[in-house]
Amino acid sequence: MNAREQQTTLEQAARKRIKDSHALDGDIGRLAHFYRGWASSYELDVGRDGYCGPMIVAELAGAVQTAYLASERTAIAILDAGCGTGLVGVELERLGFRLIDGIDLSQEMAEKARQTRVYRHVQGDVDLNGPLSDHASASYDITICCGVFTLGHIGPDALRELARVTRPNGFIIVSTRKSYAEATSFENEVRRLQDAGVLETVQCLNDAKYIAEEGAHYWVFKVPDSACAETEQHL
Repeated sequence: MNAREQQTTLEQAARKRIKDSHALDGDIGRLAHFYRGWASSYELDVGRDGYCGPMIVAELAGAVQTAYLASERTAIAILDAGCGTGLVGVELERLGFRLIDGIDLSQEMAEKARQTRVYRHVQGDVDLNGPLSDHASASYDITICCGVFTLGHIGPDALRELARVTRPNGFIIVSTRKSYAEATSFENEVRRLQDAGVLETVQCLNDAKYIAEEGAHYWVFKVPDSACAETEQHL
């Protein structure tokens, strides 16, 4: 096998693992088991498939801070929800953010993120489909969720809990793979939360670059002043 054939084989194997991760039906046990085995090769696999989501959401966070937030980047508290191995945190740190916390379902992925040393705190064994009970309401200026609103992972209703932990007049930045947006009620959930006063859509980058095989939509939501009380009523 020559070098080109070997590269093609590696890329095909990486794409198979990525696709396999989308067939886990949001089952916590299966997801944790899958990512336990994937943690060591995850970055190589997504890198081979041109994964640029972390850079885009970090750049959006930088734009939000510059355009809307009074505090300097070093004072902006950010939650990286579904931090994985820390790809988003590394991009945020590159842009000057320093107060970054990470949470992830996989302990093994969280440990990889911890090793980047760009996070203030990283916590594993956190299910984004449930309540973030260790996080107080209105804790973060910006909450980011990249690569998690995807098939087989979390449902659209997880947005409400992300809004709860984000302070009023703070922002939520998420990516949704096109296939996920088409197969789920994500946009309907966004409309429900907007009607309930839980969040407002500030921007959506439709059909943008994400990974070689598929694009994604990138959403920027603002949490209005009234959202904290609205969200608490649903806990």
